[in-house]
Amino acid sequence: MFTSPSVRACVLIAALFTGAAHAETISVAVASNFTAPMQKIAAQFEKDTGHKAELSFGATGKFYAQISNGAPFGILLAADDKTPAQIAQEGKGDAASRFTYSIGKLVLWSKQDGYVDANGEVLKTGKFQHVAIANPKLAPYGLAAEQTLTKLNLLDAIKPKFVQGENIGQTYQFAATGNAELGFVALSQVMEDGKIKSGSAWVVPAEMHEPIRQDAIVLNNAKDNVAAKALMDYLKGDKARAIITAYGYAF
Repeated sequence: MFTSPSVRACVLIAALFTGAAHAETISVAVASNFTAPMQKIAAQFEKDTGHKAELSFGATGKFYAQISNGAPFGILLAADDKTPAQIAQEGKGDAASRFTYSIGKLVLWSKQDGYVDANGEVLKTGKFQHVAIANPKLAPYGLAAEQTLTKLNLLDAIKPKFVQGENIGQTYQFAATGNAELGFVALSQVMEDGKIKSGSAWVVPAEMHEPIRQDAIVLNNAKDNVAAKALMDYLKGDKARAIITAYGYAF
């Protein structure tokens, strides 16, 4: 059957308006270590689906406190698996939506080229004034750093040199500005396209600390939000996973 160009144009315009009407916004609390990849994922997600993800970055522990006090987040992308599990147990989120979106990697990093050797032996020299570390009570990467130093029998010796950030973002800033010669940070903060961007680094072997499983969960505020489901599905897709892998995460 023949359809005139004007009719086809009207159908196309109607379809576009229908798509726009169904596009929604979802507020996402994102662990600091996942800042760079999530910014890229959110941009691609909006381009591909029309939905928008509004991102807030911070420490997982602080996000938990805010969520407990009624903060209007729709999704939590945590730096651990314990916090989303607790949120589900307490009835603040959808347990069925929870999944591991990445496994983080810890790295000892210095902005100075050649300062950190490939095996982290620099820690044993003691020839540094400060080591940046995230608060282990709030940030899983800080806990992993403490566990690593404990395994190396260096925690007591190095602890007086700690410069503590409240999250891994602040911890990275301490190291990046030179306020600390060394910093235990997320590999994603110093890696892009599969390689270290600058400085020198020791990627801490996974067996040195508990796995940094990073889980996502849909919170009660977003149980009927179309964009929430779309974003959770998108994080499991090939485009998002390619970005996540480029920043040094595993699955």
